[in-house]
Amino acid sequence: MKILTGVLLYLLGSQISIAVEQNPEQLIRKTAEQVLMQIKANAELYRADPAKLYALVDEVVLPHFNFEKMTELALGRNKDKISAEQKPIIVKEFRILLVRTYGKALLEFNDQEIIYLPMTPSSKEGYATVKTEIQQAGGFPIPLNYKLRLEAGSWKVYDISVDDVSLVTNYRSSFSRQIRKNGVDGLIKTLRERNQAE
Repeated sequence: MKILTGVLLYLLGSQISIAVEQNPEQLIRKTAEQVLMQIKANAELYRADPAKLYALVDEVVLPHFNFEKMTELALGRNKDKISAEQKPIIVKEFRILLVRTYGKALLEFNDQEIIYLPMTPSSKEGYATVKTEIQQAGGFPIPLNYKLRLEAGSWKVYDISVDDVSLVTNYRSSFSRQIRKNGVDGLIKTLRERNQAE
């Protein structure tokens, strides 16, 4: 969990209009500064009232994440089994799961230094990967890669990898297991129960 703390910290941002000329690295740098300021200023409040923490994360994540694409990645081949009625429900519950699972991790961040590696041109137009490393005292740096796609003039994060392991597709095996065992409705029920228990 601590390894993943930096993931949201460096991807969350306030609800501002992001112009096309702002490249992915600039987006991540700017939103990192904005979120860190809020967390540092209100850490005790968020510890005492997790609902306010979840509200903060929910508010600042949404403008910069494509949760529909993230959900498709988590579902893998099972995405074709999802009906038009079930899809928005799963997207909503997966978003809540990510917000609540990693929201508390924000409070564990200890100001580790973030190194932004040089960006290399993407082979696919409209896509980009921002590579960073989180420096660890007395240990090896943790590589974090952020995958973004240009959508209607704004860069949206659709996947994150930690040590070359996709954060989103890390859920794929559990989602697949639930669908095999209890069907799509069973997956929705499991997600809802987990979210309500947080």
